[in-house]
Amino acid sequence: MLGGVETRSVSPVFVGRADELAVLTDALTRAAGRDPQAMLIGGEAGVGKTRLTEEFLCEADRRGAVVAVGGCVEIGAEGLPFAPFSTALRTLHRLLPGELAAAAAGQEDELARILPELGDTPRGPHDEESTARLFELTARMLERLAADRTVVLVLEDLHWADTSTRHLLSYLFRTLTSGRLVIVATYRADDVHRRHPLRPLLAELDRLRTVHRVELSRFNRAEVRRQLTGILAAQPDEDFVDSVFDRSDGNAFFVEELVACRESGCRTGLTESLRDLLLVRVEVLPDETQRLVRIVAEGGSTVEYPLLRAVAGLTEDELIEALRAAVGANILLATPDGDGYRFRHSLVREAVSDDLLPGERARVNRRYAEAMEADGTLVRAEERVIRLASYWYHANDPAKALPAVLAASVAARRRHAYSEQLRLLERAMDLWDSAPEDVIEALRPADYTEVYPPCGCDPATTALQRLDLLAEATVAARYGGERDRALKITKTALRLLEDDRDPLRAAWFWTERSRLIAGLGRGDGWEEIAKAQDLVRGLPPSQVHAEVLVRAANWGMFHKPGPGNLAAAERAVEYARMVGAAETELNARITVGSLLTDSGDAPGGLAEMHAVRERATELGLTMLAGRAHTNLTSQLESLGRSREAVELAEQGAELVRRSRLMDSEAWVCGNKAESLYSLGRWDEAAEAARRALLVGQSAGPRGCASARLAHLALARGELTEAAHQLAAAHVHFGSHGNRPQPQQRIPLYRLAIGVAAAEGRIADVRTEASAAVAYGFPLGQHRYAWPLLLAAATAEADARGLPAAEAGRDAALDVLRTAARPLATPVPVWTAHAEYVRAELLRAEARDTLADWTAVEKAVRPLERPYLLARACHRLAEALLAAGDREPAAALLREAYATAERIGARTLREDLALLAQRARLPLTDADSAAAPPVPETDPVEALGLTNRERDVLRLVAAGSTNRKIAEELFISPKTASVHVSNILAKLGVASRGEAAALAHRLHLFAAPAPVSPRPEAARPGV
Repeated sequence: MLGGVETRSVSPVFVGRADELAVLTDALTRAAGRDPQAMLIGGEAGVGKTRLTEEFLCEADRRGAVVAVGGCVEIGAEGLPFAPFSTALRTLHRLLPGELAAAAAGQEDELARILPELGDTPRGPHDEESTARLFELTARMLERLAADRTVVLVLEDLHWADTSTRHLLSYLFRTLTSGRLVIVATYRADDVHRRHPLRPLLAELDRLRTVHRVELSRFNRAEVRRQLTGILAAQPDEDFVDSVFDRSDGNAFFVEELVACRESGCRTGLTESLRDLLLVRVEVLPDETQRLVRIVAEGGSTVEYPLLRAVAGLTEDELIEALRAAVGANILLATPDGDGYRFRHSLVREAVSDDLLPGERARVNRRYAEAMEADGTLVRAEERVIRLASYWYHANDPAKALPAVLAASVAARRRHAYSEQLRLLERAMDLWDSAPEDVIEALRPADYTEVYPPCGCDPATTALQRLDLLAEATVAARYGGERDRALKITKTALRLLEDDRDPLRAAWFWTERSRLIAGLGRGDGWEEIAKAQDLVRGLPPSQVHAEVLVRAANWGMFHKPGPGNLAAAERAVEYARMVGAAETELNARITVGSLLTDSGDAPGGLAEMHAVRERATELGLTMLAGRAHTNLTSQLESLGRSREAVELAEQGAELVRRSRLMDSEAWVCGNKAESLYSLGRWDEAAEAARRALLVGQSAGPRGCASARLAHLALARGELTEAAHQLAAAHVHFGSHGNRPQPQQRIPLYRLAIGVAAAEGRIADVRTEASAAVAYGFPLGQHRYAWPLLLAAATAEADARGLPAAEAGRDAALDVLRTAARPLATPVPVWTAHAEYVRAELLRAEARDTLADWTAVEKAVRPLERPYLLARACHRLAEALLAAGDREPAAALLREAYATAERIGARTLREDLALLAQRARLPLTDADSAAAPPVPETDPVEALGLTNRERDVLRLVAAGSTNRKIAEELFISPKTASVHVSNILAKLGVASRGEAAALAHRLHLFAAPAPVSPRPEAARPGV
């Protein structure tokens, strides 16, 4: 017998659908090769989705696959959170108990939110990463379960799916990458109208190449004839075929119903109405059976036998007889696990339910609710609360419905089903005004809410307020990704608070509004924080007061660094301690530590953050521990302690990965990539940045990861990739109102300068540099400012001699010098950068000396910055060669070349090779010992250019147009264009400006300007 596969069709012959079945079985074959498959089956109600799925599952069973089916449950408007996944996983738990336990090992508490059989559901933690964490754990569990066997997961009736189910399905379709797994989801296409919540998901899945969509059409006349032959076990009369085909319009289920009507003798009075067609066979059943069918229709997609017995009001013998009649008429079916009943087709259930009178519907729902209240064992524990809420709501009893709906919202929150929690809270607010006063007065915040701090009142004795529900709804909407909805809820709450003077509550909502506005990219959130600060000013210490101060200090740290932020953060710590808000205190202390480090007290700041990291880990506050790791690794990199930063980042990434804190892991991995780049471990840096992009859920860490990849691509000479990643970073960060964070904005300016310089666009270099300087380099941002100024100064020095660069050079250099003077150099790495910037600015004016570059190399040498050192060695070798000192120059060139080769710095490697070629110096020790003297070669010929192309490149480097080149060389403009195209291809560049910059950088047409020694003491400052 086929375990877990329920057969509901009355047609013994499978008709048509050969192509569609082939697509599904092909997916089964591919999945056996460890290539996960995602399938969508759509079609109108009754068209044959279930029958096609049954045939596919039979084939899967024949091939030895493990099959699990789960159906979405239509209960009110909210649905049961994760219902189809819970059902399917419960089947897998029954079929593969040991294997599933092993796949879920170590994460049973979290996964119990979807499969309660794994253990008790924990109360927390709740944050914006909770849902993503649960989804990631589910995906990995399924991959492990399907590692050694083919698993087929079928989710039926996706048009009824709750929001959490839709989001989880989307996540699985996007992220499953291994395992012998097939996920099939069916949906009723005719129900998916323009505003249906499933419609955006279908559009999203259509864009995924990994999702295969199967659309079922109605049968043609020949297929209807074959179906009738199978049902009747005889050739049907052609007139009957015509009649059935006309009436059913090729819908397979309607064909079955029409045949059943004829066979049961209920043709008399049959109308063309669809509902009448579906009801006519119910109406010929015995009266007791009809009443029972109406009760089952209102109970939900499936009704458990014990619950039905309690509600029906029949003796057990009478109930069995009524059920036997309904099953015999093919109206009801026993569920596969044998513990309840369901309609053979949902269309019949809907027709029966719609036929109930309003008072009759309310009475049936009341009986369900009363039965469940009297005996809590009638349904599964995880379903009881939400089904009770639905029954009381549809019983039109606000006194019973309000507490039940609130209890259901708590259950949804505990399962991280925040979208369902939000819908239930909205339903509770709808019931609020109609519920009796004594019922509302008996409700307590401690029982139903947790996000708004007590602030002096006892949540166990204080009456619940509508504002408490609005606070819960705000956070539920934010956690569920519905930030626009959350923003509207805060607006409603603040409007209510205009008449109800409660400054702490108002401040809390303004703080939430600040977070939402910043997250939506509609501003930086400062205006809202300022209002919150005004509201709490002068009030006694409270948790809200402390949270407002932390928010203000964090905003200032990222947007407007200054000493006032440290004072606000320290006051937040003090207030949080006074009111016993441990998490708020630890969060504020992380901010204090970061601000102390930025202000120059590195030992004190690092010690504070390490203490918080240890305490948060000890208390199990992994989110806070993750933030401590993020800030610590960032500050260590700022201090030039990259190796420590990498070690700590690895510890932090492992910690937050175990708890599936996706964004926290992305932040830590992004910081790790930055430090690995500094250490010259570029392949590892790229891997860390790509990991950050993979797991990051929000814009911030993903934008930083793209910026890291852009830096790597730029240093490797991959300009197209660098520009692509820079554009991606801009998209991730967005505008953030008019005040983007300096730690995001300044690196993007630096990248834009690097890309423009590599492409020979010196005017754009100057534009970006001027914009960056005008933007400003606030306190603590020297770590981003020095690399930016170095990139701009290097671009100016490399462009010296280009005609296009002459105009505006002096002004551009003045801008850079002026910006460099006040910048802090608190640790050796930034002192070295300052020395390097000064030397490059002198090189841009042909005033650099051997002493200048010796000082740069000396400052960089002790640092663990191999790429920076290789570049400094390149410049020092140039200066030594100009001074005629070949032996030390050769040693520096070999060292720098080896580094560039090892880390993959292609552009630097090419520059070093050209310099060595011009100086006739070998680049390896082996070449130095064995090779004869290298004859002087023409670097232009070394690039594979012909004499004519040499002439054209010389004019391109001088800024000439094709017409000007044609006039100079007495050729046609078209020929000049062909030569330019050939030159670009041979040089591996994409534009004329990039070719000109390359020619100039490699000194192809002019020797470098002489470098005259100048005493060390005579070196001018920046």
